[in-house]
Amino acid sequence: MRLAINHTTSFEYDVAPSYGLLQVRMVPQGGASQKIIAWDMALKGARQQANFLDQHGNRVDLIELLPDQSQVEITVSGQVETLSDDGILGRHFQSMPLWFYERQTALTAPSDGIIALAAPLRGSEAPRLTDLHALSFAIRDQVAYTTGATGVTTTAAEALIAAQGVCQDHAHIFLSAVRTLGLPARYVSGYLMMDDRTDQDASHAWAEVHLDGLGWVGFDVSNGISPDRRYVRIAQGLDYADVAPSKGVTLGAERENLIVSIQVQQ
Repeated sequence: MRLAINHTTSFEYDVAPSYGLLQVRMVPQGGASQKIIAWDMALKGARQQANFLDQHGNRVDLIELLPDQSQVEITVSGQVETLSDDGILGRHFQSMPLWFYERQTALTAPSDGIIALAAPLRGSEAPRLTDLHALSFAIRDQVAYTTGATGVTTTAAEALIAAQGVCQDHAHIFLSAVRTLGLPARYVSGYLMMDDRTDQDASHAWAEVHLDGLGWVGFDVSNGISPDRRYVRIAQGLDYADVAPSKGVTLGAERENLIVSIQVQQ
């Protein structure tokens, strides 16, 4: 399936920053699940300084804000051919070792409730795909998909207690639970083409677990499925902090207003 994507992020300031530098992760990488046909980044009120691959293999663009610009706009657009319907990426090819993805983070630190969610998977045998899908369903049953109830700093434990959240929270809870079992697991950001609309409220997030004999396998807790050809992956890491589309520092700015527009269509 070939998907067309347009993603614009606008930063508006009451007082323009005197200096700003952003790390931007908005460029997809080719691989077993997708082929990049075309991809472009356009900037207004900013300029690219450099780009590199981070420790997780993500493309990072360093974007400098031009002085005295009260509005900055980053637009990425392109076409991606998606290749897989089973959510299985296969072998681990990254420079980071697999054991690194067994680490918990501040966003995925397990609570008693999360440990209890993972309890049915503990045993002498390694968890099966059906077990992990059951965990995904259990999380979705306990944490209702609700926009606006959580933010980018909400932890897995906090979202579970609140019993509501979005795809980011579902992925964090799943990662936290799986890592208590000693399995490598990572957070994935990207896009999902919805069947009923082109305009998206936000980008999407899901989790991947590395299983013996299969390699990396994806789980979209929010939708109760493994990623198929409607999904485009952008970045991967231990949690959201590793894959945030844009983050950085500004000096002298006041009251930043962030506006995001995303369209995904076949």
